[in-house]
Formats: sequence, C-alpha cells, structure tokens
Amino acid sequence: MFDVVEKPKLVERALLVAVQHLPRNGTVAAAVLAELGELVRTLGVVVAGSLSIPVRRPQSRFLIGPGKFCEVVDQARMRKCDCIVFDNDLTPGQQRNWETESGLCVIDRQEVILDIFAARARTREAVLQVELARMQYSLPRLKRAWLHLGRQRGGGVTQRGEGEAQLEIDQRLIRRRIAVLKREFAAVVRHRDIQRKGRMKVPIPAGAIVGYTNAGKSSLLNRLTGSTVVTEDKLFVTLDPTTRRMRLPTGQAIVLTDTVGFVRRLPHRLVDAFRATLEEAVNASFIIHVLDSTSPDVEEHAETTRGVLAELGAEPELLITAYNKIDLLDLRQRDELKTRLLGGSAPNCFISAHTGECIDHLIEILDDFLQRDVEYVELFIPHREYRVVAQFHQYGEVAVEESDHKGIWIRGHIPRRLVDRFSPYRLVNGARGLPPEIPRSKQETPDRKSSRFVDAEG
Repeated sequence: MFDVVEKPKLVERALLVAVQHLPRNGTVAAAVLAELGELVRTLGVVVAGSLSIPVRRPQSRFLIGPGKFCEVVDQARMRKCDCIVFDNDLTPGQQRNWETESGLCVIDRQEVILDIFAARARTREAVLQVELARMQYSLPRLKRAWLHLGRQRGGGVTQRGEGEAQLEIDQRLIRRRIAVLKREFAAVVRHRDIQRKGRMKVPIPAGAIVGYTNAGKSSLLNRLTGSTVVTEDKLFVTLDPTTRRMRLPTGQAIVLTDTVGFVRRLPHRLVDAFRATLEEAVNASFIIHVLDSTSPDVEEHAETTRGVLAELGAEPELLITAYNKIDLLDLRQRDELKTRLLGGSAPNCFISAHTGECIDHLIEILDDFLQRDVEYVELFIPHREYRVVAQFHQYGEVAVEESDHKGIWIRGHIPRRLVDRFSPYRLVNGARGLPPEIPRSKQETPDRKSSRFVDAEG
C-alpha cells in the first residue's frame, strides 16, 4: 500500500548498529547484535558487519554524536552495505536525518520485525493484524517518501491558490485505511471471542504453548498431538494460533494451542495487534512455557516471555516450564544447565521435541497438574441414557465400569466443572443396586439444543 521509504532496489547487505548507554556491557551487546542478525537474515539480507556504540546521552539528531555518525557511515560504505539497521528505535526525524546525510537506507528494529511479520502472515486475521501495525508505524514517517513533492495547484482555470500537499493526501488515505482495518479487525476479534466462548463451554482443559521465537513450540505441539504444523529453524515461522487435541494416558482429553513467538522488545504495536491471539494464553487452564536450553540467553528469554504474559494478565501459577532441545547438549552441559535453572516454583522439565526424549515426563507433569481439578465420582446411568456413558468416557477417566439389566455403574474421575452436570446420576451413598431417582426431565429424550454437553469440536 504505502512504503515507508522508496527503495530503488532490494536491500542486499546490511550493517548492524546497537547503541548502548554507559556503563557498557559487552556480553549484552553481543547478544543483542546476534539476535538482530538473526532477524535481518530471516529477511534474506546479508549481514556484512556489526557495531556496538556506547553513548553517555542520546543525541536528538542522529541518536549518536556526529563523530560516531561519520564512523558508522564510513564502515557501511567500506563494507559495501546498502542499509544500516539499528537495534534501537529511531524517531521519524532521526531516520530522515540519517538517510538524508548518509544516502543509505536506514531502518530500525521495529521495521525489521514488521517486515518479517508481513512476509509470514497467511490467514486473514494475521494479515489484518500486521497491516494495521505497519500502517500505524508508517504514518509519521511518510515525509521520507514525499520530500521531493511540493503543493499541488488547486482551483479551476483561475488557479485560486495552492491545494493540498501530496503528503497530506496520503496521510488522509492512510488514516482512512487504518479506520477500515480497525473495523475489520474488530469483527475478527468478535469472531474469535465467539470461538473461545464455545471452547470454554466444552468441558475439556485448554492449554497454551508460549515462548521465545524459535524455541520449538510448534515442534512440541506436533510431538504431543501428532499434528503436522509447519516447523523451520527460523524466527516467527508461526504467526497464527493452531489448536489441536490430545488425550493423556489417564484418559483426560485436552486441547493445546500454539501461539505466536515472543522476542526481546517486541514492538507494542504488535503486542496490541496480536492481543486477540495471545489472549489464548490468558484464558488457558495451563501454560507450557517452552525455552531453548541451548541458548546462552535462556534466562533473559524466560524473563521476556513472562513479562509479556504479565502484561496480558496471565496467572504465573498456571505456568509449566519446558526446557527444549536437550538432544543438542552433552551430559556435562545438561548437568550444568539443571544446576543453574532448577529451583523455581513452577513445574520444570527438560525435553527434546525433536527426538521425543523426556516427553513422557512432561505428560506426567500435565497429568498431575490437571488432577488438582478432578473429582472421584460413582454413577448409575440407565441404559436409555447411554450417551452419558459415552460423554464420561470422552471427558473423564473410568476406573471401573459394570452393567446389568438395570443400567451401568461407573466409578472414576471427572473434571470438577463437570460434576454438577453428572450429579443427577450419582449413586446414593455409593450403594450398588440403589440407583438415584432420575428426574422426569432425564427420562425423556433431551433436545440436542438444550443438551448438557457440547461436542468437543463445536
């Protein structure tokens, strides 16, 4: 629709720049530039070099002083770069100053992430979310694209004065487009709310898989549920939430949702745009927090994810932490990692979604986690109500099931939120042969629309 800057050719080589406030931390600077390099390479751009620049105080014109400005431009030209990428957020004025003085394309971290999201968006919801964020980012930066245009003449044959500037016309068009996108996105949010409310009516625990981008969330979803969600060793491969169903060894059915990955300093525009998607984690019965155990910054990644979840209002006690990719570590590295990371209040486990190593341990933790919300019941169900037996098998764990000419006796565990729905069939004092009195409404064939149960797929 509207480009933030006119690019005569595609960017091929980039110089990365991270501006740090003194006192400088070399380890943090290296990690920041490494992550920025991954983001830039995801766009297919070659990273020709990187610079970490310490500053005492940010400068209004270039963010850094004029001496460092010349140093950065010289390095970019020496390395034959056609783009300078800042890890820091640049104001529209600073971007304009850099491009005017250097003659190179200059972008910041926000624009890189927006471009990645735009390239990966597939569904209507993701496309709307990304386009809205891009429009809001582009609006104050339009001057860069239209500096060469003056005002257009207005009026008729008398030429009564100057009309609107091209810049003003495009700003108005973008504002209109933003308004349209907000209306369309509001409709998408309403539709997702309806879907979520429908799932909440289904008596199946729902879990969300969250974590830093490229930590292995989609791979874990595939391993647990047997699905075939696309997985690649790249950042932000998955933007759209994917929900699949699985059954635990005890018979408990659950649904898992894979969410969009997080990244350090994820732009607030994207957090707001993907709020409807990320709210799957807020409304979940439990959250599996996936971390890349091979990353040297695993603790920082964990803090980033927990920070976003706290911003969304997720409850920390619902968190189950899974350290993934242990197949890439030797025994000594595993021992060191466990010594360094274990000890938190949340349930922890070390797994490999790729090989399946220790996945059983994670499933046991899920089962134990969900057992807190189940209750032991003994039921008598008349033969004419056999659909209730099927529902119990679908949503509960059957320990004993017996039948005779009177009906079916079932003992087992059921989610607490379902206990009231099964209460008309509970045994009196657990005595066999003394079935409870079935209310008259239960003796009649219930209307499907008013059934106490909702199909798990609906």
